[in-house]
Amino acid sequence: MSNIEFEGTKQQMSELKKCIKAHKGEKGALMPVLHEAQNIYGYLPSEVQTVIADELNIPLAEVYGVATFYSQFSLQPKGKHKISICLGTACYVKGSDKVLEAVEHELRIRCGECTPDKKFSIESCRCVGACGLAPVMIIDGEVYGKLSPADVKGILDKYMQD
Repeated sequence: MSNIEFEGTKQQMSELKKCIKAHKGEKGALMPVLHEAQNIYGYLPSEVQTVIADELNIPLAEVYGVATFYSQFSLQPKGKHKISICLGTACYVKGSDKVLEAVEHELRIRCGECTPDKKFSIESCRCVGACGLAPVMIIDGEVYGKLSPADVKGILDKYMQD
């Protein structure tokens, strides 16, 4: 369940329905519609999944099943700044779980969530291939390594300004 209320626009809904109309009746229409819906909204909220199910005349459970099966789809909104904490073996052994807890504490959200102002979202990953820098956190593609929980506030403060 998202901690952010869905705020779709009429223009977004119009784009979604146009996409659905273009694919309706095609075999395998659900995948391209889900891709386009995520491009339009940035994620696949339940409200959008319901429209897709209704318009394609397929069960909502099928839409949800496909959206949750493939990792490229997100049911949660993403923040302006995307934070990823590596929980792979090397990072975990060196304390990445504590770094994640510090990020969650600072932002007052849990892994998988987005801040109410949509500025930050947190996710975890399994390995980023930077084991020598463990533990590692990536924000908007910038890698921060050899972290301790005490480093988190200073790093996040840099992103709070914009």
